[in-house]
Amino acid sequence: MQLKNVIESPCGLRYMLDELDLQSGFARRWLLDSPMMTTGSEIAAAYDELRRFVTFVEQTDKSRIDTLLFKLQGLKDIRTTITNLHHGAVLDDIELFEVKHLAILATDVSRLLAQHSMADVVEIPDLEEVITILDPDGMKIATFYIYDSYCAQLKDLRAHMRQHPEQQDDLLLQASVLEEGVRKDLSRQLQPFAVAIEQAQLALARIDVNLAKAMQMRQMELCFPSLSYKGDCRYKAMFHPQVKAALAVHGKQFQPVDIILGHQPTLITGANMGGKTVVLKTLTLCQLLFQFGFGIPAASAHIAVRDEIYFCIGDEQSVEKGLSSFAAEMKNIDAVIKASRENKRILALIDEPARTTNPTEGAALVSALLKVLAGQNMSLVMTTHYDIEPGKSRCLRVKGFENGSMDYQLVEVQDGEVPHEALNIAQSLGIDNEWIETARALLETSNHQT
Repeated sequence: MQLKNVIESPCGLRYMLDELDLQSGFARRWLLDSPMMTTGSEIAAAYDELRRFVTFVEQTDKSRIDTLLFKLQGLKDIRTTITNLHHGAVLDDIELFEVKHLAILATDVSRLLAQHSMADVVEIPDLEEVITILDPDGMKIATFYIYDSYCAQLKDLRAHMRQHPEQQDDLLLQASVLEEGVRKDLSRQLQPFAVAIEQAQLALARIDVNLAKAMQMRQMELCFPSLSYKGDCRYKAMFHPQVKAALAVHGKQFQPVDIILGHQPTLITGANMGGKTVVLKTLTLCQLLFQFGFGIPAASAHIAVRDEIYFCIGDEQSVEKGLSSFAAEMKNIDAVIKASRENKRILALIDEPARTTNPTEGAALVSALLKVLAGQNMSLVMTTHYDIEPGKSRCLRVKGFENGSMDYQLVEVQDGEVPHEALNIAQSLGIDNEWIETARALLETSNHQT
């Protein structure tokens, strides 16, 4: 699975990518095409590399960082040109310019990184010989022209054309033949460097992405995770960057959450507006960020590697497939059940399943789902506002409405009973008092009758 396949996940991954200060469009495309890492060794290596860039950003003068960022803005996507070079095609002037420009850029960036002992972090192939081939006069300017230095006969012909403009029409054809010969010769000389040129382009994209991730970590106060090899996950002061930023606009603060996920299913209960969905979105986001090598929005994080990540959230009506919200939700959850029976490391996060059906059947479906998935080798986190029997699940509850405000901390409880706080929350929102009090009276009457 590539990053572009999950970028539209409702967990907020696109926000993280949009907030990434990438300098080149090619680096963005390279990042979107990057596969999700599914081994501890490759994730550890990616974070070791990112750690070096974070240290580099923290310890390097801003003007030098800005110079490097400015250089990386010159990175272009020349994959078509490189493919032509691989296949032995004769490059035209634009393609030869692209190769020369990349070679000079790669050399400049390599020297900048070497000045700060960073040359070993991302290896950039040496393209000095490519520059020599395309820059016979040693001007080190990122432009290209069929220079006189390439061919003595062409040089003499051009001089004759300047002296005898009346003969120019006849001489232009001769000049174009000689120029094409130069292009063929240059392309032949450059072909052995096709692999190195391709590697240089990818290395520059990797540097651009690592720098952007490093700066994002500082700006958003993200952390480096530790790897869990036993399948458990622990987050301290976990937060959702997008929600946090939205609250900050209104002068409010995001309340971070601590959570531990073990091997048994985790059931999170709480009233509507209790932050349950945000917890699931944040857990999904953290897992995806972890497996694509980003900083994690938490004070600390200990995360296990997964083969597949499922995030099932309500209101997933599919107009294209002709499915209602309930039908689309059932299809998605059914995919989780099927996947859980395969020999894979799965993380499933299911937000209030069966919320759109009647409460009696909804509670039965949720209870049954919990029993079915509890017996599988997977990590499951599910939220609900139904009162259900949790079975062998670990139960967490949002603390809820206290002293006139919501406390979003999760506390461990012994059962899956949902606190009845809807009326208090509605009242805190300034909802019509007659409506609230009438509902309260009906509840009291109902309780007396039972």
